[in-house]
Amino acid sequence: MKNLITTAREFSPKRVMVLFGCGGNRDKTKRPIMGRIATELADYVVITSDNPRDEDPLEIIEEIKSGINKTNFTIIPDRYTAIKHILTFAKTGDTVLVAGKGHEDYQIIGAKRQHFDDKEIVKRILRG
Repeated sequence: MKNLITTAREFSPKRVMVLFGCGGNRDKTKRPIMGRIATELADYVVITSDNPRDEDPLEIIEEIKSGINKTNFTIIPDRYTAIKHILTFAKTGDTVLVAGKGHEDYQIIGAKRQHFDDKEIVKRILRG
């Protein structure tokens, strides 16, 4: 996360905005660290779900939030709504980083794996 935001800042003429979440059933100790790094380095952060698996997405988000000392973030648990929000909030010249899922085209909620592709969602929203 640190390298991603730092590199984006080098190329962004205006604000750097980041959308991210932490996966469920994964290293919980990284969650507050990710929240702190994102809010310290980015101008605006949206915290959302990212494969919560068997964990409660709101509990994951609270753990991320526990490392944050700034107010430059918002919480939107639904990933589609979060992506739509950050893209709508962005202005010309801003850089928006939709982080976390990369090549994955699915979201794991509980035992269910459902189709969800960040790239498709971003394209659909930007097309209007």
